[in-house]
Amino acid sequence: MTNYPYLIIGGGMTAAAAVDGIREVDSTGGIGLISAELDAPYDRPPLSKALWKGKPMDVIWRKTENKGVKIHLGRVAKEIFPQQKRVVDDKGDVFTYQKLLLATGGKPRRLPFGDDHIIYFRTLPDYRRLRALTETGRRFAVIGGGFIGSEIAAALAMNGKEVVMIFPGKAIGDRVFPSPLAQFVSSFYRQKGVEILAGEEIVGLETRGNQHVLKTRTNREIVVDGVVAGVGITPNVELAQTIGLEVENGIVVDELLHSSLPDIYAAGDVAAFYNPALGKRIRVEHEDNANCMGRLAGRNMAGKSEPYHHLPFFYSDMFDLGYEAVGELDSRLETFADWKRPNEEGVIYYLQNDRVRGVLLWNVWEQVEAARQLIAEPGPFTAQDLKGRLPAKTPIPKPDA
Repeated sequence: MTNYPYLIIGGGMTAAAAVDGIREVDSTGGIGLISAELDAPYDRPPLSKALWKGKPMDVIWRKTENKGVKIHLGRVAKEIFPQQKRVVDDKGDVFTYQKLLLATGGKPRRLPFGDDHIIYFRTLPDYRRLRALTETGRRFAVIGGGFIGSEIAAALAMNGKEVVMIFPGKAIGDRVFPSPLAQFVSSFYRQKGVEILAGEEIVGLETRGNQHVLKTRTNREIVVDGVVAGVGITPNVELAQTIGLEVENGIVVDELLHSSLPDIYAAGDVAAFYNPALGKRIRVEHEDNANCMGRLAGRNMAGKSEPYHHLPFFYSDMFDLGYEAVGELDSRLETFADWKRPNEEGVIYYLQNDRVRGVLLWNVWEQVEAARQLIAEPGPFTAQDLKGRLPAKTPIPKPDA
């Protein structure tokens, strides 16, 4: 049995940020980290961005060494006994804790076919597997037109690969971008050599020698050397459910990131938290939330009582295009586009009941905090009120992630 004042289940960005948060408050208390991964904690965004642009692998590591944390890699926490403050992993090892953080993240949604022939791109092993395939493969299929799908398609194309994107929507990012912008992005990808099969659905996969054949609902066959899918994730709440934690689209936490049981916290992709600016409970699957929420969970585990009122932002790079965004980006909301140059530089506002609920900064930088403040304002806002509200401060590109 190993005893830790602080025990973290999960080995991703949230867990690494929690270690930092604990150490800001408690420089000596023992920290244990149970991770199902075989790699030490690392940043995920470079896996679909910077590593494909020639950045070295060294950029991804979270440098958790020398922070007084014992990392148990390749372990899965199987049981929690809250009354005894005890956790048992898949090897039968027992860990006791004073404070416990569930940073269990999410798992990729999987298609009902393809078995292990599809790379559900999320982890460092997924990156290594795809990178190895690109050494010999020429043509790749990307299933999904959302966040991950669009980034991976761009990364592969920029590395000289033939890419075909397949998704049921009308255009790339059409759940997030207003229709005219989504159509522009799809056209932009086509200009970059990516084949776009919008409104199409994959219904099966078979292998022929070293190649894969995807079959669509319209009886099309797509022959490729590799298949990548980015069709979303579901939060890993099963362990939380076994001990009766409140779960609703994630583990429900209060503003201090406590779960519904004493001394158990949750943060990151798996946590559903109330955001005052939006006036609702949300769950966010992006880097900024992992880092900020993880750090605050660590600080609160170590004795602070600091509320998490942060509204996370997210960003993406797609060839020469880039954006930062904050709040609710849902193409079903009313939108107002304030373009400096149509589809090249501007701000799109997402409105509901005359309030700004989300802001998309399209090739516009250094305005995330101003966008947060705007979302927190009660309004009412009209399109005229928003014109010119958030101009770009500097025309410099965002650094690679």
